[in-house]
Amino acid sequence: MALLQQSDVRNRLLGALEPEDFAHLQSALELQTMRLRQVVIASHTAITAAYFPEEGFISITADGTSGRVEIGLIGREGVIGAGPILLGDDRSPHTHFVQMDGHMLIIDADVLRAAVERLPALRRLLHRYIQAQHTQTAQTAFANARGNTVTRLARWLLMCHDRVDGDQIIVTHDFLSYMLGVERPGVTAALRTLEKDGLVRKRRGNVEILDRHGMLDCAGDSYGGAEAEYARLIEGRSEPLE
Repeated sequence: MALLQQSDVRNRLLGALEPEDFAHLQSALELQTMRLRQVVIASHTAITAAYFPEEGFISITADGTSGRVEIGLIGREGVIGAGPILLGDDRSPHTHFVQMDGHMLIIDADVLRAAVERLPALRRLLHRYIQAQHTQTAQTAFANARGNTVTRLARWLLMCHDRVDGDQIIVTHDFLSYMLGVERPGVTAALRTLEKDGLVRKRRGNVEILDRHGMLDCAGDSYGGAEAEYARLIEGRSEPLE
């Protein structure tokens, strides 16, 4: 079978690699399907691979006896599992599962670990991504502490919008409640507010983004900091987000 070419890869981290570094990983990358609700990394379980989403995205959740709350969202801009692999550990206390199905490229953890030891530019890029992901987690904590349900929902929908093609976000009210840690009636009321303001259109099982700029205004400073940090660290950009 022909090797995957860097020009065909949709994952932005893999696309940002130096060609010689991508060539080093090329034969070890395996395309796999991401199935809805599939647990990619279970909490407190040995991590055997890293996962580069090509399409779809994955939620990172903190789990407790009272339930589960999303603390991170990773799509084709990132990689799942690289933090523990690169930082000398082999597991995470958090669950990583597929929230929107698609495809991902996976690589054995030991292969990636060895490549990072040999390739300084690869190591630098992945360490920068880990920093960007830490910023997203901090931004989530800020949004949860300072934002109301409408603001938090607007931020979450914008993050999903960043990671899909088109304007349709496939999600139910129950799942939004689950991810945001808010009772279902609160999510329903927040969606109604966004729809009344002409920012979204909700249908059974999905939400359509109608006015992204309006959503940005609604989300305020709960959105944008992590995205700007990713653009600075990974892409070398500093222009305002849109």
